[in-house]
Amino acid sequence: MVMAEQFVGSGWSFPLRISPTGGIALVSGEREIEEAIRLVLSTAPGERPMRPDFGCAIHDLVFAPVNEQTAGRIQHEVYASLDRWEPRIEVDDVEVTASADRSVLYIDVRYSIRGTNNPRSLVFPFYVIPSHDEPDGPGAAGPAEESER
Repeated sequence: MVMAEQFVGSGWSFPLRISPTGGIALVSGEREIEEAIRLVLSTAPGERPMRPDFGCAIHDLVFAPVNEQTAGRIQHEVYASLDRWEPRIEVDDVEVTASADRSVLYIDVRYSIRGTNNPRSLVFPFYVIPSHDEPDGPGAAGPAEESER
């Protein structure tokens, strides 16, 4: 288990916080990986001047219609960005569901920590700007219906 903990490591908390002793708060273990995943998904490529490729291209889909095609593109972008930027995990599944008002897409990332095979899950809320042209009603559900778990 010691080897796995060294592989996971520790780092600054995200978002940055002050520790009780006045320094920068640190996180380690599974919490550090969870915060790293959130950092990758919440950063748009081009946002970091010294690392313009870093991030996840889901931000290009803020104005996309809430449908199966958009859900598929989000799944692809999440898989690709986490594969590239978070080598400590293996992404097992990505599921996209929408809120009832179609303004939030919930990205459920199921992953395992390499070296421990510890299955984990993280739900990342992605806020979209719904189109007024999209029909509301039972036929327009697509990924907008929240699935029963």
